[in-house]
Amino acid sequence: MGTYKVCVYAICKNEEKFADRWMDSMGEADLVVVLDTGSEDGTAERLRARGAQVTVEQILPWRFDAARNRSLELVPEDVDLCVCTDLDEVFRPGWREALEQAWRPDCGRVSYRYTWSFQPDGSEGVVFWSDKIHARRGYRWVHPVHEVLQWVGEGAPGPTAAAEGVQLDHHPDPEKSRGQYLPLLDHTDLPAKFSLRIILCVDTVYLYGSFLRIIESRNQADQCTLTTSGSSDDSDRLAFL
Repeated sequence: MGTYKVCVYAICKNEEKFADRWMDSMGEADLVVVLDTGSEDGTAERLRARGAQVTVEQILPWRFDAARNRSLELVPEDVDLCVCTDLDEVFRPGWREALEQAWRPDCGRVSYRYTWSFQPDGSEGVVFWSDKIHARRGYRWVHPVHEVLQWVGEGAPGPTAAAEGVQLDHHPDPEKSRGQYLPLLDHTDLPAKFSLRIILCVDTVYLYGSFLRIIESRNQADQCTLTTSGSSDDSDRLAFL
């Protein structure tokens, strides 16, 4: 289809309602691979009918990074660009061409505009730049929840290209519970020099629970040496908050 081989990869569970919209959006890719972690609503079947390569496999104990890494393993080795999205996200048309225009063979990742939320009138709410598009080799996902990409290859990673024309919109299911996030955050260590991003994520989830939990989290944070090196992981989360 283009100069580079592009593969979209994702994880899902019980998201059949989003399957057609998502596949319509991801159709500019050369292939789509999905790890279904145990759907009971026909998600896997619907995705296969639309042309996705679907593997059904449970991840136990559940961790988002483990699921992401398993889905990344499903991406063929000859792929140039790995595009990680979720089924409640939608690319605006033309994203493939804009992505190829921005990419260079020496790059490691691609940043793009991401609309995390919309106002009731349809206008944009929270917007920031994300970077979940990356080269096939040298990366893995880390953290049990609010997972991020980490470079694990030899030497330094390639530069991040800015894809000005790529726009990804987030349209979440308002009825979907995020209750599983809190136990995973509770089991996330806060060692010295740990990412500020995770501490802010803990506070964000605690806002839906108890302010006492926020105070407890902050007390833990005060005992840590927080690093704000200007990485996209921290800056994205700060923009989100």
